[in-house]
Formats: sequence, structure tokens, C-alpha cells
Amino acid sequence: MAEVTLTLEEYEALREMAMGGAQMSEPKEDSEKTAPKKRKASAYSKRYGKAFDKIEKDFKKKNGEWKKNGFRNAVNAAHKLAGSKRKL
Repeated sequence: MAEVTLTLEEYEALREMAMGGAQMSEPKEDSEKTAPKKRKASAYSKRYGKAFDKIEKDFKKKNGEWKKNGFRNAVNAAHKLAGSKRKL
């Protein structure tokens, strides 16, 4: 069998052809700079977050752990304070 030597450019060209012509292009600079838009928080979610922060400490132990069913009770109380239309 004959010995074949390839340059780096020739090897890369053969590899691209074998992979179906898919080219590995560098990412565009514009796509790196622009982040996807975040969704706007609703008025209710803002009210709920503030209400949860206010009552959170009432449902935790001194060491910072949640009491038994504390998180569930805190969520329900925060929804109630925020004026949820949801049935709790």
C-alpha cells in the first residue's frame, strides 16, 4: 500500500466532505452580545413575592429551616395576602 501524507488544510477539507459538507463556523459577535429577552413579571407575581418575603419568617424555625408544612402554609398565606382569585 502506498503511503499518503496530507497537509492540515487537505485533512480538514476531506473531513468536511466526509461529514456531509457541514462547516464549523465561528459564532457571530452579535449573537454573543444580545441576551434573550426576559418576560415581564406580572403585577400579581410582584405582589405575591413581596407578601411571601414578609410572612416567610413566621413559618421558619430559629435555625432557618422550614417548620412542618411551613412552606406550604407560607405559600397559601402569601397567595391570600396578595389577593389571589385562586381557591385555596
